[in-house]
Amino acid sequence: MSRIGKKPIAIPKGVTVKIEGNTVLVQGPKGKLDTPLPTGIKVEQRDGHIVAIRENDSQSAVHGLARALVNNAVEGVTKGWTRELEIVGIGYRAEMKGKLTVVFNLGYSHPIEYPLPTGVDAAVDPKQTRITLTGIDRQKVGQVAAEMRALRPPDPYKNKGVRYAGERLKKKVGKTGAK
Repeated sequence: MSRIGKKPIAIPKGVTVKIEGNTVLVQGPKGKLDTPLPTGIKVEQRDGHIVAIRENDSQSAVHGLARALVNNAVEGVTKGWTRELEIVGIGYRAEMKGKLTVVFNLGYSHPIEYPLPTGVDAAVDPKQTRITLTGIDRQKVGQVAAEMRALRPPDPYKNKGVRYAGERLKKKVGKTGAK
C-alpha cells in the first residue's frame, strides 16, 4: 500500500481545484497550474481535501506519484518553489541581462547566456555568486536549476563550478596524494 498516496491533501484558502478527466486544474494567489494524472488514478474532492484513489493494485507504483504531483501544484500556487545555486571559483560569476536572461562567466573563453523559460524568475545577489530561482511549477524550477548546474558541474578535485546551495561534495585527492 502506498502511504503517500493515501494521505489527503488539504486545500488552503484562496485555492480552487477543478477536476476534468485525467487533469487537475489548480488556481491560487500565485497563478494556475494544470497537472496531468497517470491512467488508473482518480482524484476526488472531499470536504476541503483532495484524495487520490487508484482503480486497482496494478497502479500502486503511480499512486503516490499522482498524489505528490497534485500536492506540488497546490503548494506551488500558494507558496511557490525556490532553488538556490552557488558559483564557486575565481572569476566565476553570473549576472542578469534584462529580466529574461542570465549570463554566466564560468572560465570558458566566452560568456554563456541562459534564457529563462516562462514561469521561472531568477535573482542574482550583489556578489554575483548566488542565484535564486523561483516559480510555481516545481518541475520547471528544478529543471532550470539542473541545466544551470550542468553548464559547469562541480570539479571533484578543486570543487569549482556551479552547485546547489547546501550541496555536499566529496573532494578527491590529486596525483601527489596518491602514493
